[in-house]
Amino acid sequence: MKNIIPILFFILSITSCSSSKTVLYDNDTFKIEEFSTDASYGYSIKNPIKVGGAKEGIGPLNERRFLNALAGPNGENVIYERLGSVSNGGNEFTRVILDKYKITYDGLEEDIILYINMYKSDKLKVPVGFKLKYE
Repeated sequence: MKNIIPILFFILSITSCSSSKTVLYDNDTFKIEEFSTDASYGYSIKNPIKVGGAKEGIGPLNERRFLNALAGPNGENVIYERLGSVSNGGNEFTRVILDKYKITYDGLEEDIILYINMYKSDKLKVPVGFKLKYE
């Protein structure tokens, strides 16, 4: 029975990520393979990072999986804090609630704010100014 539990968790993890077309690096981290060249990606409420998972009940987990993949520009360990939710400012048909995160790392002069959407999914990219933790 002990051997079945890790296998089931692995299968559930892969299945739960399939809706956002993502792969896991490990149980707590997405494997991201592309870097954004768009300076507004994640930095603007109009261009949030779309991690998906809300319908499956894993939206907050997907947000953490994304943030856990990031490192500072010189490989610094990223520390993040959820500041709350904000609206993207859309009308009644296009309004989406986003989560707002404060990102810090050693040597950073001013905190970075990233916006993440757990209600929609898209190909994940590393925002401008970050590296991957596992590179």
